[in-house]
Amino acid sequence: MADHALKLFLEMRRIGVKPNAITFVGVLNACSHVGLINDGHKYFNMMINEYGIKPTIEHYGCLVDILCRAGCLEEAKDIIEEMPMRPNKVIWMTLLSGARNHRNTKIGEYAAQHLIELAPEATGVYVVLSNMYAVAGEWEKVSEVREMMKKRGLRKDPGCSSIEHKGVVHNFVVGDKSHPQTKEIYSKLAEMREKLKLAGHVPDTSQVLLYIEEEEEKEAELEKHSERLAIAFGLINTEAGCPIRIMKNLRVCSDCHSVTKLLSKIYSREIIVRDNSRFHHFKDGLCSCKDFW
Repeated sequence: MADHALKLFLEMRRIGVKPNAITFVGVLNACSHVGLINDGHKYFNMMINEYGIKPTIEHYGCLVDILCRAGCLEEAKDIIEEMPMRPNKVIWMTLLSGARNHRNTKIGEYAAQHLIELAPEATGVYVVLSNMYAVAGEWEKVSEVREMMKKRGLRKDPGCSSIEHKGVVHNFVVGDKSHPQTKEIYSKLAEMREKLKLAGHVPDTSQVLLYIEEEEEKEAELEKHSERLAIAFGLINTEAGCPIRIMKNLRVCSDCHSVTKLLSKIYSREIIVRDNSRFHHFKDGLCSCKDFW
């Protein structure tokens, strides 16, 4: 609700409430989540010039996040290099994630190098780096990163989506076939596939992070992502019109995001997905994040 947050901030200023450093963390975060680059710069400078607040690493982190989410990676890199304090792993990870999302391998490698020096045991670095190479089709480098993880005894956490029904939490991983309702779930997935096709959905197979040559196999791999299994379970077991609420331990991929928007309209369901970054409220074919996450 970035627009509401910024209106509240303007109202604070109007009635004379003096913002502090924490206020500006909230303001800059709001700008980040809806891609307000110019406003982000404006409020960062306002904090310094109008209120005499010295930026902390959190403020720089927010500014870098604004730029990385919007794809302004070179500018984000410049800010990191010019910061008056040493960048922490959160800031480098923000740059790496931005490079992965905007397919800039050069900056991604630059960020990963600093991250590995700073936190060599942080599994997430290798996972995002590997995913970046996979999206770019650089499979040799994917193998190198996985080998590096293996040598260091690091393991990637599998994507897992959870949904609660009648007091019981049901967990799903990609391609899961261990659930008692597996047959019904995969039947529902097939139904979902046909409805999505009729609605004009074209799968984004760049989100398949495994080396698969056939396009149909890539599409089948996407269909088995954990949140889709959880959605299928929810459609089977909850009453028509009831919201479906899902928790996921990883960031939702762009194809699953597009699919969930369509499914919310096709089945007239509100679908709420909490991934490792934010809440996504899907309703009537739209998402609360406005496709910016």
